[in-house]
Amino acid sequence: QGGNNAGHTVVVDGKEYDFHLFPSGIINPKAISFIDTEILKQISKFDQSAQLKSYFSLCLLTGLKDWEKRLIISDRAHIVFDFHQAVDGLQEVQRQAQEGKNIGTTKKGIGPTYSSKAARTGLRICDLLSDFDEFSSRFKNLAQQYKSMFPTLEIDIEGQLKKLKGYAEKIRPMVRDGVYFMYEALHGSPKKILVEGANAALLDIDFGTYPFVTSSNCTIGGVCTGLGVPPQHVGDVYGVVKAYTTRVGIGAFPTEQINEIGDLLQSRGHEWGVTTGRKRRCGWLDLVILKYAHMINGFTALALTKLDILDVLDEIKIGVAYKLGGKRIPYFP
Repeated sequence: QGGNNAGHTVVVDGKEYDFHLFPSGIINPKAISFIDTEILKQISKFDQSAQLKSYFSLCLLTGLKDWEKRLIISDRAHIVFDFHQAVDGLQEVQRQAQEGKNIGTTKKGIGPTYSSKAARTGLRICDLLSDFDEFSSRFKNLAQQYKSMFPTLEIDIEGQLKKLKGYAEKIRPMVRDGVYFMYEALHGSPKKILVEGANAALLDIDFGTYPFVTSSNCTIGGVCTGLGVPPQHVGDVYGVVKAYTTRVGIGAFPTEQINEIGDLLQSRGHEWGVTTGRKRRCGWLDLVILKYAHMINGFTALALTKLDILDVLDEIKIGVAYKLGGKRIPYFP
């Protein structure tokens, strides 16, 4: 969920894969991977020569056989267009000029696409695959809306539509009614269903460190709103947390170490954003935000990663409480 702005590095049998949008289960030849309604496809980046490999921005797919037969895309998924990505960059420039600071987005067009979705002018995979004349008309209207808001924005409307028509036929075999697919998965023969989140809890549009957040619900509620899965089907909830805290982009970070400790965590932990290539900010583990994430998600277990990065330190510190006006507070302000 949430688009191709969050990267995951996964190592299997000594081979490293960088994921931006694919579910990492695509590596498993026995698993069916499903991209749900909250995922926004960077459809304009589809490289025909590499088929869907660059379209989904998945690196190092060599060696994976028949992956396209194991991938299903929801018909309700919204599409990220080139102009969404261009507008994302223009908005960051505007924020910097007007406020002296930006949000630090990945400039992948995620925010503007969610804006289109909320304004009910967005276009979905089902639109692309049905009546192309109707799709073209709505695409032109949406493009003109953005051109009126951003006069410097250049959009090759006819060129984009020509590409999109070609993409439609390439992805058509993979597209299914996502709600019915999940219903069958839940009520058919017994299956193990794993839902993979993308962004961290503190980047949630409602519960994160707003406005320095992403545009989707990346907490447990996204399972229900993104997949159409009723709450009673949610079983175990695994929280994944590093043994220290990291953050890409600007925003609050009380335990941040802007010193040799932060540099050590960054270098030993290889803390670069997979999607952006930016260095991650690093600091001590913050138990306040971890408890806060638990309040929202109700973890049944925690997966603690990168503990070995701390091996070389004689002393390890942990953030245990926040003070507001000199008094400890039991909540995340």
